[in-house]
Amino acid sequence: MTAARPYPKTPIPTRATLHALQRFTAGYTPALNRQVVAAGGFARWFERQLTGAYDDRWATQTAAWWPSVDATPEQVWKRHQDGVEELWRADANYQCWSLARRIGSQRQVLETMADFWEHHLHVPAAGEVGPFRASYGRMVRARALGRYADLLQAAVTHPAMAVYLTNANSSKRAPNENLGRELLELHTVGRGQYDEDDVKASARILTGWRIGLWRDWAVSYDPAHHWTGPVTVMGFSHANAAADGRPVVTAYLNYLARHPATARRIATKLARRFVSDAPPAALVSRLASVYLKNDTAIVPVLRALVTSPELAAARNAKVRTPAEDVVATWRALDVRLTAAPRNGDDEIAANQLLWQTASLGLTPFGWQRPDGRPDDAASWSSTSRFLASVDVHYTMAGGWWPRRGAAYRAPASWLPAKKLRFDQLVDHLARNLHGQRSTPLLLRVACEATGCKPREVITRKHRIMRWEMPRLLTVLLDSPTHMTR
Repeated sequence: MTAARPYPKTPIPTRATLHALQRFTAGYTPALNRQVVAAGGFARWFERQLTGAYDDRWATQTAAWWPSVDATPEQVWKRHQDGVEELWRADANYQCWSLARRIGSQRQVLETMADFWEHHLHVPAAGEVGPFRASYGRMVRARALGRYADLLQAAVTHPAMAVYLTNANSSKRAPNENLGRELLELHTVGRGQYDEDDVKASARILTGWRIGLWRDWAVSYDPAHHWTGPVTVMGFSHANAAADGRPVVTAYLNYLARHPATARRIATKLARRFVSDAPPAALVSRLASVYLKNDTAIVPVLRALVTSPELAAARNAKVRTPAEDVVATWRALDVRLTAAPRNGDDEIAANQLLWQTASLGLTPFGWQRPDGRPDDAASWSSTSRFLASVDVHYTMAGGWWPRRGAAYRAPASWLPAKKLRFDQLVDHLARNLHGQRSTPLLLRVACEATGCKPREVITRKHRIMRWEMPRLLTVLLDSPTHMTR
């Protein structure tokens, strides 16, 4: 017996468009494809993403779910003192917001780049950075598509970075080298470009900022704590004679942001993030040249990256991180966040997003070292990680967890017609969850998982629709197509 009529096939993008969307968004959806089509194709859609043409209300609305996200550092600290919300909870709130943003945002490229920069200029979401973590994240997001020179200035002088890398208590009598070293090693030129004398001079330049750690967290610049005297870091030299060293810091950071070694480092990390774990040298050189030619502006670099033949040739080469897996699963299953958490309610879905990522091995910005989360397949391809992902996929496919504050699709809603063959249903699901047609291998696995025959007719009353849809959905979610981007 066969289905009487062909089923209405969900439109899918070209292979090239799908590949680019997988790299520059948090996960494919049919709605995303419709947005690309409405824009006139991927190139126009990408340009509209870069210029901020799409609605950003989702980020604004969801930020209001957690009062600490938009609060000033002073307000965050007062809430901690008053016993309303401890600092660790404020950090968790920001982590949850970063996930919620990526799930529903219309500005997918902005969110992707904000995530990239928050791991490059890494500050963990941990109570040790005081009341500043959400403020830091908002700052990075606001500059994620601007000039790296501006982002570097704002990040290095931000109190969250000062607390994390102990620049908050660095003084002319005892310069702390942490920030001065990581600025060179991680944020700009990279290893092999400087020596220990450069690190010491870098630390001296950055002295002067003060923070009332665990007292009032007041941020100030005190010239009395700034080290004065001539400084040389690599090719940068300055008399550094004034007590107020902030102009020296500005000049120093501008020098580092525009250094050819920094250009290569930024280009390498972008290519590793969006192309492959071992980015082609020719691509890195071209991106570095664009970066320098455009005075550290990021948008021209992204334009060069997205149109590169190296990107087009690197399909299915990147493994999703825990946070990426969780967000992509929410998007693929079309699960909606429907309620704001209240008073730290850990049973609400918007907060349970964080525990989902924790179960996969790493929460957003939970990496404790200053080098930021790894961005290679080997780091996220362990057996334990895969099994944990299988569990998350299955519980979400069944609509079992998270439950409160989440709206799941009914199994019957996945049927595009009153009746259709099983092979057509698998193709329909592949088009909606993967953005591509089913394959013989996918159909074979789906048949083995469910016991269905390819030409078996599926209706609303079929056992698949009544109680076995989670098993079928997880076939697609556990596949390499979903686990990679």
